[in-house]
Amino acid sequence: MAVDAYKNGEYLEKNPGWHIEESPWKVKQILRMLNKQNLTPQTICEVGCGAGEVLKGLQTQLPTESVLWGYDISPQAIAFCTPKANERLHFKLADLLQEQNVFFELLLMLDVVEHLEDCFCFLRALKPKGRYKIFHFPLDISVQTVIRPDGLLHIRNAYGHIHYYTKELALRTLQDTGYEVIDYFYTPRALEIPTKQVKRRMLQLPRKLLFSINQDLAARTLGGFSLLVLAR
Repeated sequence: MAVDAYKNGEYLEKNPGWHIEESPWKVKQILRMLNKQNLTPQTICEVGCGAGEVLKGLQTQLPTESVLWGYDISPQAIAFCTPKANERLHFKLADLLQEQNVFFELLLMLDVVEHLEDCFCFLRALKPKGRYKIFHFPLDISVQTVIRPDGLLHIRNAYGHIHYYTKELALRTLQDTGYEVIDYFYTPRALEIPTKQVKRRMLQLPRKLLFSINQDLAARTLGGFSLLVLAR
């Protein structure tokens, strides 16, 4: 899916809610990492903020002096965001990389890297814009997605993913672009976010059992997991 899809309404047409339903779950994962590392950033920027619901949720959980910014290149996404803005929560229709003299204590890149045509150049250019970064990578490569003829193509057509990751590939991508990985953990999207899809519901029990035994094996074979990474 070309960049134009995020500007001309094509992405919104395929994903009418802009994944708002996942936002409380993502907030929970971010707070888990911040608490684990004892970080309390006062300036936060989400790159590719979508509907802005993650930042809205974070604002209610962070100290009152925290200031949050959301950037997105999609006019449709920013239209979702605008009513949520307040004196400490701001949204901007812009490419953060084109902004001069901006620096944040924490940058968020949640389910974004897989959409970028040149993710390596983007990641290198992003690095000086913040001290800490939290990335969320969907781990689309698994045995069950590879053996199905339409496994990865479905993800590409529906969600616009043009890069696909395992845990190891995600971490190596960050390392190859100059990041120091501080911490990471799996986020069990398929186990914790309700779904109406019959196939996903059928896999919930096997995923849960295997994940409790061997997290790496569960992610590699059955899929349905993502990776949250703290880097700098």
